[in-house]
Amino acid sequence: MTDLKNGKKNQKIIDPQNMSVSTDTISETMPIPPLEIEEKYHLINRELSWLAFNERVLAEAENAHHPLLERLRFIAISASNLDEFFTVRVAGLKHLVKRGLKLDYYNSFVSPQRQLKEIDARIRHLLAQQQVILPQLFSALSAHDENGVSIVSPDQLDDADKAFVKAFIINEVIQIITPQTLDPAHPFPFISNEGRGMFLDLEESKNKHKTALIMLSPVIKRFCRLPGDKVRFISLEDAILLNLDEIFPQHELKDHVLFRVLRDSEIEYDEEAEDLVTTFENALRARRRGNVIALQLSADRPSQLIDVLADELKVSEEDQFYVGGMIDLSDLSQICSAGDDTLRFPPYSARFPERIRDFGGDCFAAIRAKDILVHHPYESFDVVLQFLRQAAEDPKVVSIRQTLYRTQPDSPIVRALISAAEQGKSVTAMVEIKARFDEEVNIRLARDLERAGVQVVYGFVDLKTHAKLSLIVRQEENGLRSYAHCGTGNYHPQKAKVYTDLSFFTCDPDICYDIVRIFNFMTSYVKPVKLNKVIFAPVTARKNFVDAVEAEIKSASEGKPSGIWIKLNSLVDHHIISVLYKASQAGVPIELVVRGICCLRPGVPGLSENIKVRSLIGQFLEHSRIYVFANGVALPSPQAKVYIASADLMPRNLDRRVEVFMPIENPTVHRQILDQVITANINDTLNSWLLQPDGRYIRHPDAASKPFSAHHFFMTNPSLSGRGSALDDPNRLSWPEASRQILKDQ
Repeated sequence: MTDLKNGKKNQKIIDPQNMSVSTDTISETMPIPPLEIEEKYHLINRELSWLAFNERVLAEAENAHHPLLERLRFIAISASNLDEFFTVRVAGLKHLVKRGLKLDYYNSFVSPQRQLKEIDARIRHLLAQQQVILPQLFSALSAHDENGVSIVSPDQLDDADKAFVKAFIINEVIQIITPQTLDPAHPFPFISNEGRGMFLDLEESKNKHKTALIMLSPVIKRFCRLPGDKVRFISLEDAILLNLDEIFPQHELKDHVLFRVLRDSEIEYDEEAEDLVTTFENALRARRRGNVIALQLSADRPSQLIDVLADELKVSEEDQFYVGGMIDLSDLSQICSAGDDTLRFPPYSARFPERIRDFGGDCFAAIRAKDILVHHPYESFDVVLQFLRQAAEDPKVVSIRQTLYRTQPDSPIVRALISAAEQGKSVTAMVEIKARFDEEVNIRLARDLERAGVQVVYGFVDLKTHAKLSLIVRQEENGLRSYAHCGTGNYHPQKAKVYTDLSFFTCDPDICYDIVRIFNFMTSYVKPVKLNKVIFAPVTARKNFVDAVEAEIKSASEGKPSGIWIKLNSLVDHHIISVLYKASQAGVPIELVVRGICCLRPGVPGLSENIKVRSLIGQFLEHSRIYVFANGVALPSPQAKVYIASADLMPRNLDRRVEVFMPIENPTVHRQILDQVITANINDTLNSWLLQPDGRYIRHPDAASKPFSAHHFFMTNPSLSGRGSALDDPNRLSWPEASRQILKDQ
């Protein structure tokens, strides 16, 4: 990766525009087969569409235009994604089978049994591809001149290395692990979800065998770095095997297998429970003991030792997965920060909105002057933190309301809310404890907030609160004024460094009053009769979306310009898909940027020939949701209806969650989203995969001839609404000139 360009002083940015790009960077070892099509309904199966997304993630590990350690990280991401798929989606289908249900009407018209069969084949294919790509990457990394990174095997160690590893085992491992010989007095222990261990066949004396178990505690680092100038690691399991005599002296190892257990992680709770928090705490403890969904094995074939292990864990043959190599590849992320910087994407420092600097860092003054849109991660999430910190410290602020769906355990958002409460402000936190895999963190944070005097509300029993909202009320000269923040992503500072999301700040009185009533809905369960501007689920979102599509159909039928541009993470809702098919049949051109699951089939003659679907997979994870309707004028135009949202087009988002669709009316922000953000996404070639009518995804065919990366573009071009006085800088490309240049280049 040598084609670099200065995008900012003292900052190197990958410049895909200057790359010689080939469309065949994915080797023949990574074929992506067609997806199961639910022909009768013209739908792509939801679960197989998700697996196709994860195959695209894994394919980036073979993308020669990514630095080597970033390619390794894509393997780790694909492995982590697959774990969640096993423990949630596969587990859910198994629940349906167990209950004797023939169909899952929310997600598929194909029986759960048939889905599980198709899923099993795709998962085994994906696991096999991981093991094909991984040694190729290790080989390339170790051969990368003096700055390479290696994971070495025991037979590659010299005497000094072996002494170091032995000291590591004695000083850092033996004191933590609990080796266990299995016999009638020591039965096989319970192994919790994601538990990883070594199952051993040991010979104590001639013909006297015993089986033993060593569970590998997650508190021990998976890879031990060896001394020396070169960056070399040995895996924990190899280090243990090399020094097994320190754990089982006078025993000979006859056979062994490394294994990992994945259990059902779905939480079942009583909707009639009197105390939802206590119910969830009990359910979380039960989740660790869920049924085994998958037993991953380092072996490549069955053996007598594995038969014993599977019998002890009560795992059927169909739930055993032989990877024939390293398991739990998500741990590879531990070594992706090692080695030379040339092995990773060049560091990127997010910009801080210049307009807030124009007002001396006063967020409220900047928002009063004009609505602001912040585009993460290209622009810093610090502006969101500063907004809340300023609210906490400002004596004129009288109240703060905040939703919390996902955030980090030591959240600066929570600290700001606690500080505000301790200073006597009225603070309300809407904490969603049903956020999957963040339930424990959210319960702990909620209790911290309550101790500080924050009014904590846990939301609905039957709905998830997924909206991302802050509302601050300030006493000013002319009375109370409200300031709102609406985001497409979570209040999570670390994820905001790699997730592409939008943060919208406004003091529009109509919008702020709508948000007040949405917060009141979340705390009192009383539905607002009518809102001024904001659309929200589960009350008005579905109808408003359908009405907007119908308006485009009407325009097309009358010979007027029409069009729909949507960017989101998942498109699953069958009713919404049928409405989009209807729009395509009426001649409405539709551009969809769908990162992950897409059940819609584009390009089918007579059904969806006017719909194009692309998926962007690259340096950053696409997460923002944008909805654009032409409104009688050819796109892009100032007359288009533009919304940003917390919601994807899934039944759960539209019917079973509290979500917000925020209308964008400020001309500057409107141009930024329409002419900049979504235009760049629609015209991306280097990160894009195009969905075919048969469910296959192919890399964009213009990647070589018309290379354009939306990620690189946003890293090297400042946004519009946050620029302030910098708009007058003659050396910077202005909008809409930049958006016109995008279209011209295509």
